[in-house]
Amino acid sequence: MATSKHTSVWCKGQMLYRYSVNLHRATRRFSESNDKGWFRSLFVHKVDARKDAHSNLLSKKETSNLYKIQFHNVKPECLEAYNGLEAEVQNRLHQDQDYPCEVVGSWNTWYGEQDQAVHLWRYRGGYPALNECLKKLNNNKEYLEFRKERAKMLVSRRNQLLLEFSFWNEPLPRPGPSIYEMRTYNLKPGTMIEWGNHWARAIQYRQEKNEAVGGFFSQIGDLYVVHHLWAYGSLQSREETRNSAWLKEGWGANVHYTVPLIRSMESRIMIPTTSSPLQ
Repeated sequence: MATSKHTSVWCKGQMLYRYSVNLHRATRRFSESNDKGWFRSLFVHKVDARKDAHSNLLSKKETSNLYKIQFHNVKPECLEAYNGLEAEVQNRLHQDQDYPCEVVGSWNTWYGEQDQAVHLWRYRGGYPALNECLKKLNNNKEYLEFRKERAKMLVSRRNQLLLEFSFWNEPLPRPGPSIYEMRTYNLKPGTMIEWGNHWARAIQYRQEKNEAVGGFFSQIGDLYVVHHLWAYGSLQSREETRNSAWLKEGWGANVHYTVPLIRSMESRIMIPTTSSPLQ
């Protein structure tokens, strides 16, 4: 009987000991987790909850511009003829005031996807201007013939509708000569506001050499896509300009906080066509 009592007391003691050890471990893990969370909160920028669409929060209020970007993959043997045909149509549209659209820039990809043409269009007046323009073009016999001829030269094509970030420069004609870099970022869903918060501050570090041309985010097509358009005198100038940004306090922090928001990214080096307003 005595042995049974001793055994029972010993078992209870073991259970209390294990309970106290586990409680201590759990408390320590909770404390460490809270400490880390508190420590991280000193450095991580918080984005306030919003009650409006991202497009309304990030785009320019003073304009109602809508942009369309086109990516045309051209048969290699047709690229020269394609450029000539596109230039002719673009010039006609620019001269006709009935069409509320204008070409911002046209390029051929130099480094990146080869035999590719990139066109950036602006519709002053937003979606109504886009719809008006499409309706008129679909009733234009010359334009319909142009599309048939162009289709013979293409391998594939795709487009996106874009808005411009409120804090970026509006793309205006440049005399050149320049090379252009389009850096395309595919962001994680739900991170566009945070991206905009950081770049609204960071763009100031990239203005000294007039390299910032325009910044856009997608509305229709592939979503959570950002395009930054830069102009440089040469590839060497590009390297020197980008390196100089790292010497400015604040640029490194922008890169640190925005890189985790990116799923994938791409850089295109592009040469303007002869008809492009951005030279």
